[in-house]
Amino acid sequence: MSTQHVLLGLLAGGPRHGYELKRAHDERLPRARPLAFGQVYATLARLHRDGLVAPAGPTRDGGPDRTAYALTDDGRATLDAWLATVEPPMPYVASTLFAKVVVALLVADADQARAYLIAQRRAHAARLRELTAVKTAPAAHLDDVVAADFAIAHLDADLRWLHTTLDRVADWHREVHA
Repeated sequence: MSTQHVLLGLLAGGPRHGYELKRAHDERLPRARPLAFGQVYATLARLHRDGLVAPAGPTRDGGPDRTAYALTDDGRATLDAWLATVEPPMPYVASTLFAKVVVALLVADADQARAYLIAQRRAHAARLRELTAVKTAPAAHLDDVVAADFAIAHLDADLRWLHTTLDRVADWHREVHA
C-alpha cells in the first residue's frame, strides 16, 4: 500500500489535519494495518516538502492547535497519475506462507510439513469464518464488506493452494531430498 497516495486521496475531499487523516484511513481501509500517527505526520512532512500538499491553516477543535493540509495542484496530478497506473500482478511469490512450506520441506520430514500445512489450513479457515461474520453482520458498513470480500478472496486462494500442496507433499519432499 502506498501511504502517501492514500493520504493524497483522503485530502482530495478537502483539507484535514493528521488526526483526521489517520481516522479516515482506519475507517475507509478497515482491514488494512492501522496507520501510526508518526507515520501520518512523517508522510505529511514529505508530501509538504515535495509540494504535493500545503498547510491550509491551523485548526483548534477544542484541543491543541493542529495544522490542516490541502492537496496542491501537483498533489492532485500525482494522485491522478497513480490512480491511472495499472498495478502489475505480483511478479514473484513473496509470501511467508509459501516460504515456510518450502523451509519445512527442507528441514523436516514430509509428515511434519503436512502437519504444518494442516495447522495453517485450520488457521485460514478460522479467519475465513471471522471475515464472513464481519461481512454478514447486520450493521456491517460497506467499507467492512468490501475489505472482507478482498481478504476472503485471498484466503480462498491460499486455502486452495494449501489443499493442492497437501496432495503433493510426499512427492515434493522426495524431490527436495533427492
